[in-house]
Amino acid sequence: MRRGIPAVVITNPSFVRTAILVASAVGIPDLGIAEYPGAIDVHSDAEVRDNIEKLLLDRIIDGLSKPSVRPKAVTSARSEEIVYKGTLDEVNQFFSEKGWTDGMGIMPPTREKVEQFLRFTDQGPDEDIAILPQENLRATPRNIAANAVMAGCRPEYMPLLIAAVEAVADPEFQLMNIGTTVCDNPYLLVNGPIMKQVGIEHGIGLASRGPSPAIGRALRLILRNIAGFKPGETAMATWGYFQPFVLGEDEEGCDEIGWEPYHVEHGFPRDASTVTARATYNWGFQAARPVGTDPGPILRCASEHQRRIIAPELSLKFGSRNTDTLLITRPTARVLAKGGYSKRDVAEYLWQHTRITGFQADQFFKNFTDVPKEKAISASYAMTTHLWVSEGNLPRWFDVDPDQSIPILLSKDLIDVVVCGDTSRNKMMTLWCTYNRPATRQIRFPARWEALLKEAKGGK
Repeated sequence: MRRGIPAVVITNPSFVRTAILVASAVGIPDLGIAEYPGAIDVHSDAEVRDNIEKLLLDRIIDGLSKPSVRPKAVTSARSEEIVYKGTLDEVNQFFSEKGWTDGMGIMPPTREKVEQFLRFTDQGPDEDIAILPQENLRATPRNIAANAVMAGCRPEYMPLLIAAVEAVADPEFQLMNIGTTVCDNPYLLVNGPIMKQVGIEHGIGLASRGPSPAIGRALRLILRNIAGFKPGETAMATWGYFQPFVLGEDEEGCDEIGWEPYHVEHGFPRDASTVTARATYNWGFQAARPVGTDPGPILRCASEHQRRIIAPELSLKFGSRNTDTLLITRPTARVLAKGGYSKRDVAEYLWQHTRITGFQADQFFKNFTDVPKEKAISASYAMTTHLWVSEGNLPRWFDVDPDQSIPILLSKDLIDVVVCGDTSRNKMMTLWCTYNRPATRQIRFPARWEALLKEAKGGK
């Protein structure tokens, strides 16, 4: 359309709103949209043909030939304007009706509360921190603070939240994709002195203790109210999402066993405070419990664990767009370190040993279907590893015979190891996701940080 050529996007009803927002984000606000009714992947040939002839064709023609009708933009209030006055229950009802909450009660973001948060940054209240897709709205200290208040955060979390917004806005993180139909769930990894300063946990139950639940909820509200990801409208996970969480790395454990903390590995000074935006499809139940004092069985256990968690039909298709994190508790990490393994050695082992055969890869690519290429409604149904390589999506050495093996990830550099969790337990857990890549930002503190922090803790 930018070149004067009419165009239309074909999608199903669930993704119409998403298509409108994406088109607007890339500068094509009048893109025509044609809805295909239902889930085409499970329709018979006759159903597909019938839907195309009776419905879709006319919609495509309309999309190409008629002006698009879009809802008029709603003029938003100024960021400092009072939008409602009432009791706590009335405010919660109003915010819920506006779609500004996550279904749980909120703390009203009053001017006074927001001002308390703004004291913890030297940036101007309405200064641009980032532009967040899909809605492409401005994230500023003021609206970040408003969402943090709603989530029940404390004012001293503000520097971390600002850096977290910068991280998710990094093009490498690919925020636009978290509305996918799987549960692409963001989470934050925190390193450095800020962990002790605001109480970020790194030990037992770390994701459910201290500031983690409130900060995770603030991130979800920011993604909802600024980025525009609303479940069932523009955030399309088939079964929904769980709350973003926050992990602090066990840096004392890293020091004890001779491993570098995550932020030092990635080029930041040891005394810097950082936050890394990552994402995962899974959490919790899929933990492994390796035993023994020999690194070999532990590494084999980790590899088998990764093989069960990572879906090759996605990891191979997405290539470098994978985020793979091995969470490992201090006792288990200690065994590996004593055996001479660094974090990068562990990543190398996992990459080399988490493998499938060429035959298995082809089955994954075909989604375990036997649809002939000429009848496939989607190219991915007829894809093989050989075709994926020949189209330049994977290196040539991934093109192997059926009985030979390939790694299920493109590169060892896609794997990170983070020490955290119960310091008296032998546990490991793989967090994996496609689409996203990690993005790290150094946290900037206000000039009066120490004094403000002391005030926030009651002068102690």
